[in-house]
Amino acid sequence: MINVTVSLRPIVRNINMPTVLKTTYLPGDSTESLLIATQVGEILYIRNGVIGTFLDIRPRIMKLGATGGGYDERGLLGLAFHPQFYYNGLFYLHYSVAGSQGPGALPGTFESFKPDPCDPGTLNLKWTNREIHYDHMDTVEEWMMQANGRPQKRRTLLNIRRPFLNHNGVNSLTFSPETGKLVLTTGDGGSGYDPFHLSQDNMELAGKIIEIDIANQTWIENPPVVTRFHELPVPIQEMLTVMAKGVRNIPGLSYQRFDQHYIKYAGNVGQDLVESIFSFTYYRPLPVTWLVQASTKESETDLEGSINLGWRGWEGAFPTSVLTRCSSNPALDVKTIAYYDDAVKMSAKRLQPLTSYFHQDPRPDKFAGTALTGVQPYMGNEIYGLTGSIVFIDLARKQPSRLPVRGVLAYTRVRSDGMTNDYHVIETDDPFGSQSAYYVSLGANLNQTSLYLGVYGSMKVADANQGTVFEVVP
Repeated sequence: MINVTVSLRPIVRNINMPTVLKTTYLPGDSTESLLIATQVGEILYIRNGVIGTFLDIRPRIMKLGATGGGYDERGLLGLAFHPQFYYNGLFYLHYSVAGSQGPGALPGTFESFKPDPCDPGTLNLKWTNREIHYDHMDTVEEWMMQANGRPQKRRTLLNIRRPFLNHNGVNSLTFSPETGKLVLTTGDGGSGYDPFHLSQDNMELAGKIIEIDIANQTWIENPPVVTRFHELPVPIQEMLTVMAKGVRNIPGLSYQRFDQHYIKYAGNVGQDLVESIFSFTYYRPLPVTWLVQASTKESETDLEGSINLGWRGWEGAFPTSVLTRCSSNPALDVKTIAYYDDAVKMSAKRLQPLTSYFHQDPRPDKFAGTALTGVQPYMGNEIYGLTGSIVFIDLARKQPSRLPVRGVLAYTRVRSDGMTNDYHVIETDDPFGSQSAYYVSLGANLNQTSLYLGVYGSMKVADANQGTVFEVVP
């Protein structure tokens, strides 16, 4: 791979946390508009250089940042436009519902939970009394742009109860160019280390990549709030197929056309060790109705050909480990395999990552990462050396000095032999001055020839209006 250098051209400044960046053709337009969904519930558009409000659902979004010192992973997390939006006006939202706050599944732990390999009780926790012990509710809805130009909610597709405030997915909705279905990425439900082992359970909505057949015009008034597939009414089950499981938290699924096929890319946010990007072309879609029926049988369900990212037993290409400080030498870490049995069981069934990068990496041409926040193919020709590559961003480079925080832009490629590949940092100019710059979202236009980067001056959604959206240019 070669050195790539780009500039960041600001498009809009002083907005709230930008969680989704997408383009579409608004009705009556001949050029694409950039749509920006903010975490607090605004959807803005950039149309011929002018910014406007497409939709504002802030009253529908739960209050963010009230706990965790202003940090939050809930809010408006997904936005997708129907491939025929220009004609039918349909678009889809995923957000955390106002008034649905609960006490949490493990009150007081949030991200502090760590398994203790010496205590089997911490390795086999169960999420019980779910109607009482939960954090909040997420909803996935279908909306329509009416003839008068005003969006209106049309139907609710899913209501999902979540155990913790984090790992709800982000940039969580997209449309598959292969199947025409809406794709939802859910995240494992949060805390740390997937304490309830939801991501590998075939009945759990958590930790999955799910296709929703929105052409199925099922209308159920006020669908039940669920956590498991078998709790869904059968007509909703019939709309759903599972693409993959073993997900920790994914900043969206992206597609890249290759000959007559599409390569899918899923970036899985890591725990303590490594961030990973997975790729796959072929997969076995598992109808939820079949999974529910199979769950009643005593024999193990045949999932041959299905995609499994390996979490929680595996963090990328490595067995999931608990990191603790060495008492005899505080400068060293002790790494203990957290879920040994899970790691052994999943060793031959999981998908190997396309590339990974570490939270600690002394190599001069690499960086120490924090959290993977976006993955997009780039199919344009304007940025030299980047055509056909997979571009990704990390929230914030770990730096030994107290310089202002900077996110990282990098790229990798799919190897012809399908083996794991290395990655390369993309050099950028620095238009941030003394301000922090957390890279929080990455988007592309419809034909993937333009890239957009969402940057925030704080990790806290409660710190308002610190966002800038840039176009990545040569």
